[in-house]
Amino acid sequence: MNSVAQLADPTLILFAKLVLAALLGAVIGTERAVIARQAAGTRTFALVSLGACLFIVTALQVDSFYLGIVNFDPMRVAAAVITGIGFIGAGLIIFRGDTVHGTTTAAGLWIAAGVGTAVGFGMYSVAIFSTVLVLLIFSLMWYFENKFKHWFVDHEEGGAPPASQ
Repeated sequence: MNSVAQLADPTLILFAKLVLAALLGAVIGTERAVIARQAAGTRTFALVSLGACLFIVTALQVDSFYLGIVNFDPMRVAAAVITGIGFIGAGLIIFRGDTVHGTTTAAGLWIAAGVGTAVGFGMYSVAIFSTVLVLLIFSLMWYFENKFKHWFVDHEEGGAPPASQ
């Protein structure tokens, strides 16, 4: 019995995994931004979820490419990149009183490392697709996150949303 995964293009399945990871991360981040009023919101969570998925997808592909080669583990290099970029990203996050700045930039830097890793391993279409997702997360999700915040604040204060003219 054939499954959908056996009939579909493997690259399209990778793309679907990346989209699903970004969307699920965005859902969690929206809750954090709107309900819990945390600094790390929709875009940050979407980027981190996308980045984690990209690193795993890359690792799985690379493992299959180099299967059987003794004493060679290309994912050790990728793991070092992930850790190193994590430290650089931590340095970008600034605390000012009760606010935090730079979390989305740090997450963007981390996903950029994932894109670079995918390109380095020859996964060009996955890297390009991930870059497009990142741009959508940076632009469209910012818009939706702000709409949700304004809607939530207006309804929480008991005020009606402004009437359209």
